Amino acid sequence: MGEEPKRPKRKSRKGEARPLEAPAPPPPADTRAQRVLYVGCEGESTEPDYLNYLNERFGDGSLTGGRKFHIQPVFADNGLTPARAVAAVQAEAEEDEAWVLFDRDQHHDIPEALDLAAKTGTEVCFSHPSFELWLLLHFQMFGGKRSGSSKHVVDALRKADPAFKKFDKRNNKSVKDGRRTALEEKESDAVRNARSMVGQCEHGTCKAKSTRKDRYQWEGAPERPDPLIPHSGHAADCPVLGRDPSTDVWRLLVSLEIVDA
Repeated sequence: MGEEPKRPKRKSRKGEARPLEAPAPPPPADTRAQRVLYVGCEGESTEPDYLNYLNERFGDGSLTGGRKFHIQPVFADNGLTPARAVAAVQAEAEEDEAWVLFDRDQHHDIPEALDLAAKTGTEVCFSHPSFELWLLLHFQMFGGKRSGSSKHVVDALRKADPAFKKFDKRNNKSVKDGRRTALEEKESDAVRNARSMVGQCEHGTCKAKSTRKDRYQWEGAPERPDPLIPHSGHAADCPVLGRDPSTDVWRLLVSLEIVDA
């Protein structure tokens, strides 16, 4: 048998330029370093404007030192009823957090809205008589039953700061520009005033507090991006429609770590 031909020696690649390796793919956009909340709004102007104000002022976490967040307002032209606001935000939020803001006003579907929210895990921030009460509490306390009428709240808000002097005149209910500036640095005052109102509830056993026990953490419950959602402080048997006046918007700011619990 003849000898096998010798294989040529492999040349050394020392000194040769190696091909560049492909860069590692970027991390997914949703790393959960940023918290995402969809918030259903009954109104089409005031509430979405306010939520966008929270995004712009606090969303990057630089002022609070807390987690970054982004709020996506969910609203419709000419507004939504409370029950429709709950349904709309659930349809948009999917697996993200769902919150809803709605007022007492003269709505008749609030029990339906509360029931739907409870079934779908939507956090409710209810204001009686209106969301404008929350804005007013940045400047002062407010008391006295209003039975769904926001007139006295708006009158007090117009007097509370020059930026709001023409609020709700010619349908100007925006929260932009000078009105945003007027609210700055007053978030803690608003939360304190709102929680004080809980202690004044006529039910008698309501107490201003913020529990850090997440009501979603039962065995087999879906994971929640935020385990620190505070409760309203009202007693479990306190009728929601009887909380006059009151606002739960403070819960959203505490949950976002804008104001300490």
